[in-house]
Amino acid sequence: MRYEVDFLVVGSGIAGLSFALKVAEHGRVCILTKGDAAEGSTRYAQGGIAAVMYDSDSFDKHIQDTLVAGDGICDREVVEMTIREAPDRIRELVQYGVEFDRVPNGKSPAGAPAKFDLHREGGHSEFRILHHKDNTGEEIERGLLEAARRHPNIEIKERQFAIDIITQHHLGQRVTKHTPDIECYGVYALDCDTNRIDTYLAKVTLLATGGMGNVYSTTTTPVISTGDGVAMVHRARGVLSDLEFMQFHPTSLYNPAEKPAFLITEAMRGAGAVLKDRDGKEFMQKYDKRLSLAPRDIVARAIDNEMKLSGKDYLYLDARGIGKKHLIEGFPTIYAKCLSIGIDITRDMIPVRPAAHYQCGGIKVDRNGESSIHHLYAAGECSCTGLHGGNRLASNSLLEAVVYAHNAAMSAIAKVESGNWKVKNEVPDWNAEGMVLNEEMVLITQTKKELQEIMWNYVGIVRSDLRLQRAFDRLNLIFRETEDLYNRSVLTEPLSELRNLIACAYLIIKMARARRQNVGLHYSLDLV
Repeated sequence: MRYEVDFLVVGSGIAGLSFALKVAEHGRVCILTKGDAAEGSTRYAQGGIAAVMYDSDSFDKHIQDTLVAGDGICDREVVEMTIREAPDRIRELVQYGVEFDRVPNGKSPAGAPAKFDLHREGGHSEFRILHHKDNTGEEIERGLLEAARRHPNIEIKERQFAIDIITQHHLGQRVTKHTPDIECYGVYALDCDTNRIDTYLAKVTLLATGGMGNVYSTTTTPVISTGDGVAMVHRARGVLSDLEFMQFHPTSLYNPAEKPAFLITEAMRGAGAVLKDRDGKEFMQKYDKRLSLAPRDIVARAIDNEMKLSGKDYLYLDARGIGKKHLIEGFPTIYAKCLSIGIDITRDMIPVRPAAHYQCGGIKVDRNGESSIHHLYAAGECSCTGLHGGNRLASNSLLEAVVYAHNAAMSAIAKVESGNWKVKNEVPDWNAEGMVLNEEMVLITQTKKELQEIMWNYVGIVRSDLRLQRAFDRLNLIFRETEDLYNRSVLTEPLSELRNLIACAYLIIKMARARRQNVGLHYSLDLV
């Protein structure tokens, strides 16, 4: 099947939906999502979205906190632009129907006048995290998705897995990373219900495909986070950046039988929870004067080191000092989850360990969200804007997504309305001639497990030249085996996801080996 629209969006999280709602007044929009529309990383965001919302806070403070967390390699102009736009984007979310918690007496935790209840998280000098209890992402997803479903110009197509970006390569031209003016004409997408690969042509395409957390064996990200957007741009010879900066959230619930790992929001530490070792003693004073509220890269390395020193698989987060009423009312999702496995957080400490959580790099975009491939935009976790630098400041991710979705929408609207762009109707349909259906599913599942263990053990929180070399050598073998399988098999979702994870793992290792300085989330025993 062939489809043609004005705006094509791949992904239905905060970035994709925000973009779609803004461009829908200017043309036909199609949103492709490989699972259910509500499923994605946005839904799992617990903490909130950072923005300066009261007088005792300031843009300058938020900017400085972001630059410090990013370890000196953020793009300062991008940081300033994003943070100064934040209040406007928050107001738009509210207009779309998103509900943030409000303070009954009109006072913030810091005592200043505030319309919203604001949390504080690691690396923040002020209370500035807007939230909806401890399931903020789910509330944002609900509000935006309901608004998108109501819009007559937006079509949402679920269980449609984008396979590849369509460029001049598919018109028979040779495309390399040095080819000038690579253009995007749309995507090929697998209908997961029929196994048919359809052609989607568009004047503008936005990738909002989320992260690649499942390249690691332990992650807080949903199972659909397999780096699809990054891998597609890699194959299309687009520019990628900073993928060595994989953020590991310091506190996921230690429950080995569960995947993905359940996140224990940083807002709990902001409310007074304290990290402790297996003997119940605080340890963060050995690593940073900000203690349990230090930036995530520092806290994750500290926990990793304490676990290695003790030989244990987890440490503790002690939230008992927060108070029973605040715990139950302020963190109901976490309270219920822990209770379901026999942990009463009002009486018991929470067993935690780090887990892969967020990619700070990705598809390199300009301030309008456009990639190096013309007419292809990217927003959200799959993109690299320069905001995060070497380490994302807590709750800046949802903010970045909504700011860049707005900027991308404004640019895309102008591009489409200029009338200078026509869809390439000569694009051929996907050719699967000669392919056979592979019934050896074990080859895919076992290779995926092997890949995830390699990345966790050798390319995790702490790295070394030897570990990176060993990971690269093992990955090379996995790559050759998988490409051989791909070249003779009918394409399926598990096979495509595996190829994407291998591509992402390769890019992480390649960029980690090239980074010859310990900065932010990249930490090697062989560097200073």
